[in-house]
Amino acid sequence: MHRRPILLAALAMPALARAQGYPTRPVRIVVPFAAGGIIDVVARILAEPLSRRLGQPVVVENLPGAGATIGARAVARAAPDGHTLLLSGAAHAVMAALYPDLGFDPLADFAPVALLGDQPFVLAVHPGVPAQDVPQFIAWLKARRGEANFATTGIGAASHLAGELLKRLAGVEFTVVTYRGTPQAVTDLVAGRADLMIDSQTLLAPLAREGRVRALAVTTAHRSTLLPDLPTLREAGVAGYAASSWQSLQAPAGTPAPILARLAEAVAAVLAEPGVQARYGEAGVEALSGGPAEAARFIRAESEKWSPILQATGARAG
Repeated sequence: MHRRPILLAALAMPALARAQGYPTRPVRIVVPFAAGGIIDVVARILAEPLSRRLGQPVVVENLPGAGATIGARAVARAAPDGHTLLLSGAAHAVMAALYPDLGFDPLADFAPVALLGDQPFVLAVHPGVPAQDVPQFIAWLKARRGEANFATTGIGAASHLAGELLKRLAGVEFTVVTYRGTPQAVTDLVAGRADLMIDSQTLLAPLAREGRVRALAVTTAHRSTLLPDLPTLREAGVAGYAASSWQSLQAPAGTPAPILARLAEAVAAVLAEPGVQARYGEAGVEALSGGPAEAARFIRAESEKWSPILQATGARAG
């Protein structure tokens, strides 16, 4: 009668042993975007304090390209031992809708570890755009009939999804122009080769203060603590609008639960450190709380929200 519990306990022992000794070598955090974007910034904020908590070096590696699928694929195929992790965001939740032949399942082939942070986006335009507020801007877009250029880091990226949501809810059109990274997109916005952009408040707010771009609104349902005088798109008349850049940490599917718990505990402790909170504040990031179960529910909900919006555009890749 007692053989099954004994067998289960025996099977669990190797996983527990691995967790007790974990990590045994440097931990690699893969960022599936180029350096300079907010997901890369969050990874680098967390790497050193996480290294102290885990007792091993934590190395950030950028593997950008193909809508974040290159980096995600590398982690999905890595050994499920907690030494290779993925730090990603909204693009992860919609890549299956964009790339029908991924070769991996963005939900089933990953074990979420923790939610990390959330950052409002800013809707900004080049100063040459003759609009001082959101209603004027929407009217201008409608008059342009799709000819305005919208700069984004890639189809399926959080910034792109935010733009598609604006199209849907405001009834406007514009031409989506993709870039290899956020810095290149910002450069073209400042130069006037792009008319509008929705991206990090920490990148766009300083440019707005210098008069190099014009900030019109933030994208979250609530105002930004960094930009309290800037209205939300909802307040400006785009009913139901809410979008942001969020970040999560994930491991390959099959990573033992004790290792996931160890990582989640370390992440929670890091996010509570005053130094990390200060750097988050400087980056305009609000810490999110939630371990493996909460992260899994959140990512699935994001996929269910954004995938139909992306599918409605007819966008496909790969």
